[in-house]
Amino acid sequence: MTRTPGFSGSAESGSARNPALITEAQNSIEEQHRARVRKYMFIMSFRIPALVLAAISYGVWANPWIAMAIVGASIPLPWMAVLIANDRPPRSKDEISRYDGRRAERNRLEARNHHVIDQNED
Repeated sequence: MTRTPGFSGSAESGSARNPALITEAQNSIEEQHRARVRKYMFIMSFRIPALVLAAISYGVWANPWIAMAIVGASIPLPWMAVLIANDRPPRSKDEISRYDGRRAERNRLEARNHHVIDQNED
């Protein structure tokens, strides 16, 4: 018995190399954490070599400006690594961007006329 293309248009859909997507579930928290740790480690892996390169460049050229430029470029690396690693996973093109209308509702409530009570002084 051979497989038919079905609705996807490809007989390969549902194979081991191209599994059929039957859920909208996101990656597990563990997978997201591993991906964030890999991003962080990749960015931070440039910090120590940059400091070593700064020391080598100072020893070779005896120019502190080159060494300080390399060190200066490595200073924001931990901050950037944390920001990039803690970012949410990118949105998929299938993810729906929803507008819930809260701002429009708030403006609509404030746009009506309010009853003002004046106080008469006796």
